Amino acid sequence: MHIDLRTVSIQPLRQTFDHLARRFGDKPSSRYQEGSYDIQPEENLHYRPTWDPEQELYDASITKIVMRDWYALKDPRQFYYSTYTLARARQQENTEANFNFVETRGLADMLSDDLRSCALNLLVPLRHAAWGANLNNTFICGYGYSTVFTQPCMYHAMDNLGSAQYLSRIGLLLGGTEALEEGKVAWMEGDAWQALRRYTEDCMVVRDPFELFVAQNVALDGLLYPLVYGRIVDDRFAVNGGSAVAMLTQFMSDWFEETRKWVDAVMKVAAAESEQNREQLQAWTTVWRDRAAAALLPVIEQVFADQADEVMAEQLIAFKARLEKVGIVV
Repeated sequence: MHIDLRTVSIQPLRQTFDHLARRFGDKPSSRYQEGSYDIQPEENLHYRPTWDPEQELYDASITKIVMRDWYALKDPRQFYYSTYTLARARQQENTEANFNFVETRGLADMLSDDLRSCALNLLVPLRHAAWGANLNNTFICGYGYSTVFTQPCMYHAMDNLGSAQYLSRIGLLLGGTEALEEGKVAWMEGDAWQALRRYTEDCMVVRDPFELFVAQNVALDGLLYPLVYGRIVDDRFAVNGGSAVAMLTQFMSDWFEETRKWVDAVMKVAAAESEQNREQLQAWTTVWRDRAAAALLPVIEQVFADQADEVMAEQLIAFKARLEKVGIVV
């Protein structure tokens, strides 16, 4: 018996969803587009918020930033739930391997008492700052507009929760439960931490989601991560016998380099939208940058002492150059 196999090409009746066809044309869409674009609730909202009847439940006018199309604030990483969880799962495997390597080989025990104490005093209280960043990004997600903007903010919030948990594990590894208790006392009462604590708590009452994005993700993170995990952990601790600490905080360093691309992309698009947006973003960035620098100075003085002013000045220059690349002059 002879069987003749033929290839038949079937043209689909629909290439994509109607709302994506209107935006991108009648062609197959990516998973990122399907899970991100034009799915912000806009119509048939049954009630206004009882705590603020003047605004809609999802209201773009809650912020001073004005966009013709809020979906222009796309994530260059094109993270949707699947790609985000896969990326973080790979990073978690690497981080778990680092923790396992440090623990099984006793590298934590090889740290000098001075370095161990310095690492605990610096890193453990920061878990409270990371928890604050989790709350702030959750607020941005809840009150921001357009899924391409709010979706990554939710991922950002969960990443900060993960960082807080890793910092807690570092505290337990290097100092036990006492280290966590001492870190909380330092956060609540220590002179070096009160300015940063106030900054974090003041951010929690900012009601403009885009201003909060600038205060938390641009200004504070833009100074904190390079100073703490770059200048102190990688440059100071690692070269003085603290490479184990650098291994345990690798996630934070890698995470900042990745998420900075998204933060910069959002600022660049929003600033390019209009001169009013640019001026508002520059004003917010200047105010919150100055506050963040003042809040972080006592923190890094614990390590750099008399050199803290010089280190901060260098980082502010780098921060200024970074923002100039996206059209923000501070």
